[in-house]
Parts: sequence; C-alpha cells; structure tokens
Amino acid sequence: MSQRTPLSLARFWAIVTKEFIQMRRDRLTFGMIIGIPVVQLMLFGYAINGDPKHLPTALLLGDQSQQGRTLLTAMKNSDYFRFVTELHSEAEAEEALARGDVQFIITIPENFSHTLLRGERPTLLVEADATDPSATGNAIASLRTLIDSSLRQDMKGTLAFLAPGVPPIDLRVHARYNPEGISQYNIVPGLMGVVLTMTMVMITGLAITRERERGTMENLLSMPTRPLEVLLGKIIPYIFVGYIQVGLILVAARFLFHVPMAGSIPLLLLTSLIFIAANLAMGITFSTLAKNQLQAVQMTFFFFLPSLLLSGFMFPFRGMPEWAQMIGEVLPLTHFLRIIRGILLKGNGIHEVRGELWPILLFTTVVLTIGVKRYRKTLD
Repeated sequence: MSQRTPLSLARFWAIVTKEFIQMRRDRLTFGMIIGIPVVQLMLFGYAINGDPKHLPTALLLGDQSQQGRTLLTAMKNSDYFRFVTELHSEAEAEEALARGDVQFIITIPENFSHTLLRGERPTLLVEADATDPSATGNAIASLRTLIDSSLRQDMKGTLAFLAPGVPPIDLRVHARYNPEGISQYNIVPGLMGVVLTMTMVMITGLAITRERERGTMENLLSMPTRPLEVLLGKIIPYIFVGYIQVGLILVAARFLFHVPMAGSIPLLLLTSLIFIAANLAMGITFSTLAKNQLQAVQMTFFFFLPSLLLSGFMFPFRGMPEWAQMIGEVLPLTHFLRIIRGILLKGNGIHEVRGELWPILLFTTVVLTIGVKRYRKTLD
C-alpha cells in the first residue's frame, strides 16, 4: 500500500479550480465581493462630510439697513448658511424649525441699525435646530468671528467709536431642542431605526429561503393561498418582535440615557408600525429574490450599509452631496430618523411628521408589490 503524499499539487489545484468555478456561478456573492468595497469607497470618499455647509437658513427680517445686509452677506459668503426663505412671524419660524425645513433662523429685530449706531448693542438672534449637534457646531462656532470681521469695514469715520472694546452686537445663539449638545439625545433615538432596519430585514429575508432549504416550500405553493396572504402571514408575527425592540429602546432611552420625550408616545408607536412594515416588506422581497439564506443575508447587508451611512444617523445628512441626499431620501430610515427625533426632542405632532410618512408608505407599497410578483417564481 503506497503512502500518500501530504500535499499533492494536482489535488490542490483541482480544489482551487473548483472554488473559482463555484464563485463564477454564484454571481450574487461575487457581486458583493466587488460591490461592497466600491460602495464603501464611494460613500466614505465622496458622500461623508463631517463639516456640513450650505445649511438651509430662514430670515426673520425686521430691519433692512445696510448693517443688516452686511451681516447676511458675510454669513452667505461663509458657505455655512444658505438662505432659502424669508419668514414673517415667529410662529412661522417655530413651525419651520419643528418640521426640519431649515437648520437656522436668523432674526434681525426692528430698529437694528438705529440701535447699533447709538452704541446700544442690538441683539442678533440665531436659532439652530440642534437635534444633531454635529450638523450645526461648526457653523455656530464661526458666527462670532464672522460678525466681527464683517462689521469692521463699516466701523470707520463717524462709526469708529464702535470698533474698539466690547463687540457692537449682542449675538445670542439658541440651540433648540438640545441646548447642551448631548450626543445621546441624537444617537439613542436614531438607534431605534437602525436596530429595526437591521433585524427586521434580516429576519424576514430568511423566511422564504428557509422554507426552500428545508424542502417545505412546495407545501406552501400547493396550498390554496394567494401570494399576498402568505407574505403578510409571514410579516405579521415579526411586527410584535419589532414592538418589543421599540419598547426596550424607549425604556433605555428614558431611564438610562435620560432622553427627553416631549412628544406623543402613541404617535411614535403608530409611526413605528409603518416603519417596521417597510423593513419587513423589504426583507420578504429579498427572501423571494434570494436562492438561499446566504444570499438573503448578503442582500440584507447591501441594503443596511447605505441605510446606515446615508440616512443621517452617523453623519449629518445635509453635509452630503446632492446625489447622496437623493439616494438617502429613498431609504425609509432617513425619514424615520426625522420622525422619531422630531417627536421625542421637538414634541412634533402628526401635522409635522406626516410629510415624512408618505415616502415610507410608498416604499412599502413598491417593495411589497415586487415581492408578491416574485413569490410564484421562487422555485423556478
């Protein structure tokens, strides 16, 4: 009996060749190998920006003086502020901040120039939506230097007495909704959306592929049930799982991290139901597209990565380029983060959050329709 060699190059090469052939046949896995590094390079290289600029800003203008225009021009030239609208009342300003339409409200009061010229230090009020402190921190930090340098050109001649000493303007910055800039107030509510996205998509992504691998898919197809009935039947139980996660995160947010809960918890639970349904629909659609559980997990990860990076959870949403924001607007997590932070930190009601609900509902309808159409083809 001949002794076998410990390593045969022929056998070794045969195994290597087999793996390459298998990799070529498994196109989804090969696509993930190429696709994930490319996506990460594109997102981290181009889309992620820790110093957001051109932040939407609204004006509450009570004085049209030269000094007021000088200040506004300096803010605009700094690239941090992008003036998008002029408001006419404090109520409009409050509503614009609550809805998240603007990041800043600049208020120049009446008689601003007259008060300045008399040396009485008029007040310039800057209100910031500070639910995400990283989105406004650099812009706020630049204000004092920006204002002093912009007015220096005007403080000449008869106005030279205003230049030295105490700054001629009383700059007041109100960081609304998170005045202390506590990062947990922003991160912990957002974690609810991240956890639900990851778990709900993955759990239901394995639902039909598990049936196929266990050999029970034929039984489902032979039953007198419609595709929508099967898919909804697989989704409903996990809604309760999602609510358990929501409850745990809310309890931790309240008692461990002391996150303020200014809004309606029933409204939060209702909007969570819509978001959970969107992720379950995405997972069940992946389940009808994947051939096995490994592919379902790969699809889940490929969906989760852009959701995590482009939704505004890890990096300021308005700091991303326009093309990245367009992709982010498609993702349910982007809208849910605005909803949950708005309800908990701003006390938003249904009037303020309804604009973020319809994109989630539209997403759910589209992906569930794809899943229903694909269901009968899963054994082809």
